[in-house]
Amino acid sequence: METTYDMSGSVSASMNYLTLQTPSKKSRRNKEDSHPVITSKICLVGRVCDVKGVQEAAESFGVPVFHSEDGLEFVNPQHDTVFVLYEFSDEVFEVLYKKECRILGYSALLDIVSKKYFMPELDRPLFSISMENVVSCFTGFRNREEVNTLVSCIHHMGGSIRKEFDCNKITHLIANKVGGEKYQYAVTFNIPVMNASWVHLAWEKRHDLSVRAIDSTMQTNNALKIFEGTNVCWIGINDEEVTQMNEILTTNGGSVTTLDDPNCTHVVIDPLGVGNIPEKLPSKAMLVEVKWFWVSIQMDICASEKLYPYKETHLTSPRNGVLSPTTPGSRNRKRKRLRDTVSQLAAQGGSPGLLQVPSSGHDTHRRRSSISESGLLSLSGSFLDATSPEKVGGQGDLTISVPTPQDLKAMSPRHQVFMELLHTEMNYVEILETIVEVFKKPLEDPSQVGGSLLDPTEVKIIFGNLPPIHEIHFELLVQLKNTALNWREDISVGALILKHSHDLVKAYPPFVNFFEQTKEVLSMSDRSKPRFHAFLKLGQSNPKCRRQSLQELLIRPVQRLPSISLLLNDLLKQTPKSNPDYGELEKALSTIKEVMTHINEDKRRTEGQVVLFDIFNDIENCPAHIVSSHRSFVSQCDVIELGDGIVGRGGQLTLFLFSDVIEICKRRSRGNTLRRDVSTISLQPPRGGADKGSKPTYKHVELISVSHVKRVIDITETEDCQNVFALICRSHYETKERLYSFEITSEDVDKVAFLKTLCRLMANITCRADAENYLACMEARQLDIDTGDLASGTLRRAARLASKTRMAVNRAFSFSKTPNRLKRAMSTVMSPLRSSNTSILGDTSLVSPMMNGGAVGMAASCANLAMMDSDTGLKTTPSSSTLKNFKSNSLGFNAHKRL
Repeated sequence: METTYDMSGSVSASMNYLTLQTPSKKSRRNKEDSHPVITSKICLVGRVCDVKGVQEAAESFGVPVFHSEDGLEFVNPQHDTVFVLYEFSDEVFEVLYKKECRILGYSALLDIVSKKYFMPELDRPLFSISMENVVSCFTGFRNREEVNTLVSCIHHMGGSIRKEFDCNKITHLIANKVGGEKYQYAVTFNIPVMNASWVHLAWEKRHDLSVRAIDSTMQTNNALKIFEGTNVCWIGINDEEVTQMNEILTTNGGSVTTLDDPNCTHVVIDPLGVGNIPEKLPSKAMLVEVKWFWVSIQMDICASEKLYPYKETHLTSPRNGVLSPTTPGSRNRKRKRLRDTVSQLAAQGGSPGLLQVPSSGHDTHRRRSSISESGLLSLSGSFLDATSPEKVGGQGDLTISVPTPQDLKAMSPRHQVFMELLHTEMNYVEILETIVEVFKKPLEDPSQVGGSLLDPTEVKIIFGNLPPIHEIHFELLVQLKNTALNWREDISVGALILKHSHDLVKAYPPFVNFFEQTKEVLSMSDRSKPRFHAFLKLGQSNPKCRRQSLQELLIRPVQRLPSISLLLNDLLKQTPKSNPDYGELEKALSTIKEVMTHINEDKRRTEGQVVLFDIFNDIENCPAHIVSSHRSFVSQCDVIELGDGIVGRGGQLTLFLFSDVIEICKRRSRGNTLRRDVSTISLQPPRGGADKGSKPTYKHVELISVSHVKRVIDITETEDCQNVFALICRSHYETKERLYSFEITSEDVDKVAFLKTLCRLMANITCRADAENYLACMEARQLDIDTGDLASGTLRRAARLASKTRMAVNRAFSFSKTPNRLKRAMSTVMSPLRSSNTSILGDTSLVSPMMNGGAVGMAASCANLAMMDSDTGLKTTPSSSTLKNFKSNSLGFNAHKRL
């Protein structure tokens, strides 16, 4: 009988007794008594008296509460006593149950009181109400003892059982394997199908008042798996896929077996990969297509085998049934050879060297385009994408009749190339339509069986940039078909392309620029979401896809514009210069190339911007203005500071070189973690700081403009001095130079190439062509750079244990006294304006910063280097008087200041 509770009543402490308000059925103890059962007393039996809250809960009913070790003294024929027990597995329970006493578990008592329910009729023992309102049905069980145990547990937890399946009453189906009418009814009406473990787990947690069997977590973790109880073998599937499918099968409750196993339940066959079917197959096994497997994974239920039966008609002549186990193998081999021969003959009509196999049997009768069959369209040398889906008919009201080989021979070479352009455009548009119809629309459908396969954001990333391309090429195809129906030798094909060039520029860059991100999201979702993986497999098996995956189809828009360029070039070769379309074709071809160039440049800019965001996100306190549309990333270099200009000697830094600035960062200490290269930084949206749970790799120290770098010094390589360089910097508002010296620690960075790149950026900013003049070569001792501890690694160890006091960022140089060796070297290397025949490594002669005359003054402040006469490049050796006047004359590239 079904246990029912009156949810509308309330408990009052002053009531002498409580009854079931509207009992729908008679109790088994009161079959002849029409009066409701009366509770006159409650007896707490055994150790239940020690449970906290039980005494107060029993007293809340307003009836006498007694204590007893076994409760036998309170047993009476009226059954008006409710016995509360701690457990239903001891001898006391067995005795009371045989005497048909009303038995209640302490868990149910506490729940009833907390929910303010009336005392139930208790026609059977009730330990808890964990399965309250659960109406279940069984299927697939053969062990009667196991079923009896499950039934008792369900009844003791307040649930009920139905023998027949009624979708209007049954709330849960309990099964030990998939399949059968009850299972199909349940999945059809979205009724949960549970494993027996669901009942056992709920019974194990019967003492926990917070646990309910209908909790989503309990149901999800104990739902019947998709292939529970199945033994599957494969035929016609390649080894790589078999390995993957075996893993999916076992994860979802199935088992892998062989054809000689009498317990085999399913033989899964791929119609396109099957060869000879073995003569002996398991008599009880169902033969299904491989589509059955992937549909089941996608819908998260075992699909009906009746919808996906394997029939012999896929490969051989119809027999109105499944493949007979007695089919002779020799006959299959003959048919396979015949089928392969027909396929090869059909493929010869496509691109030379490409072998095409029809996607399914019902497509083999379909006639392929005579354009490709004749092979005449390949005379121009352009390629025909014969692997793409083909359609003879056209979209809309335009229908292109298939020309015969005789018709093609009568066509001019120009007309033949145009027909090839039309044919490939038809293929391309059909590919776009296939992507939209087979993949995009189903993924956007909110009513998918089993729930959404992808998040809306993921769907937008994969398909969001495709619709504009589809619209443009659909319109172009309509116009090309109209041109084919009204063909003339002087008709302008180039004008059609020019008409859509502006739209092509707007539609293609968003798709091409983010194609790598699209592939990444697609691959990640394919690996991490089995249902989406099954969806892709089903889409690939669709005849429209011709066994091509979604990723293979999505690459076609990237390839289409180069293909059009080749076809237009062929069309131009077949067009006489006297033809009015010749000039239009030249413009169209040039426009398509400009579109591709624009796409490539836009792609590079987009990738550069993405790198900028990645770097910005990976640097703590990074200046926000570093992300700019005119700025691009150039290079990255890890260094150790050898001076005290930035963070102090031994500081571990990273230089990010951009087109106009140098970002200097301090690397965070993360144990022995490897350096992260910019190319390996994951694409993440701007976060303005660190992600939750992780910190940025770097911390901002200083941002230096490339225009403030006055000279780049390449320190001569010695045994104790390797990969060392220095920068001399001064900004517009500073009057003193700063010297920064570093040792490169990045193994993949070449010092000479890095320094030359920096000099080239400096020359670009100052509009100069002699970038090499910004680079000087000096010895370490000339700039007082101490490299004595580089070889022994003392400096690197000191960098990790840095404890010395940091000095000021700006290093001041006083010229009021006689300059020392360092100051003389600084003044020597500051100016790159030296005569072409003077070596800076010789006697340090250079263009004097204190030239006499107006021409010399103009040289110091000239913004245009062409204005300076080369004859005024006087050579002089710096003297003390010269250096004393250095500050007053403010040499230091005033030209930069005025620029």
